[in-house]
Amino acid sequence: MAHEARESGCVGVAGEFRTADWDQYRMDYGDPHRVVEPLEREVAVVGDALEALRAAGAIPHTEYDTARFLAHREAVAREFEIPWTAISPRMQRLLYALNAISQPRVMVAAGVFCGNTFISNAGAGVGPGACYQAHALIGVEIKPDEAARAERNVRRIDPTGIARVLAADALDVVAKLEEPIDLLYLDADGHRGQGKGIYLEILLAALSKMPAGSLVLAHNSVNGGDPVQPYLDYVRNPANCRASLNVILDPEGLEVTVL
Repeated sequence: MAHEARESGCVGVAGEFRTADWDQYRMDYGDPHRVVEPLEREVAVVGDALEALRAAGAIPHTEYDTARFLAHREAVAREFEIPWTAISPRMQRLLYALNAISQPRVMVAAGVFCGNTFISNAGAGVGPGACYQAHALIGVEIKPDEAARAERNVRRIDPTGIARVLAADALDVVAKLEEPIDLLYLDADGHRGQGKGIYLEILLAALSKMPAGSLVLAHNSVNGGDPVQPYLDYVRNPANCRASLNVILDPEGLEVTVL
């Protein structure tokens, strides 16, 4: 049943949460730290999305430390080399909050480019935004040069090594990982025009390692095009996953799935 959140102008329906301004909300990919909207509105929009996810059964509650998140955001803006990113301020907050709420012991992020997408997830477990004790937060980037840059970026705010970036194929990493994966983040692109079609392959390779209640976060749920549709069809099938909600805060989108 649809509902309207008056403060942030959002509408939620079964399987989807969409802000009224998602297609007008624009960030500068080359200047990701530029303020796009008042902080109060960003907080309200993400808060409404979290409430929709709680109502859908994807997360147990909506509480996260907003001060720690801002400390994380400031550290990334100060320390990371980011040539460009599609992670909007709204998405950065949402990813951090989902990790802060679910507190994955082991998290794997597939396709992390320069590391900004990775640390948006891992920042709840390491660095100035840390709010829990993680065991292993693993970013995977198939391009060695970008993996090296991402690892340098991460080391600037995480001296512990709990968060680390591997130059590898995500399919190989999840297949060989011996520990349970509590949260899987998908933002990789496949070879030979496969694009976001690689999402379903990665998820299927990881499924045997993911216990019930694990989260899967898939970026580009809106603009991923035809290649991402088989993945969306799979996770939205109740025979496969407990719940899945397309969270549309910006033109990229994030599919949030609980196994």
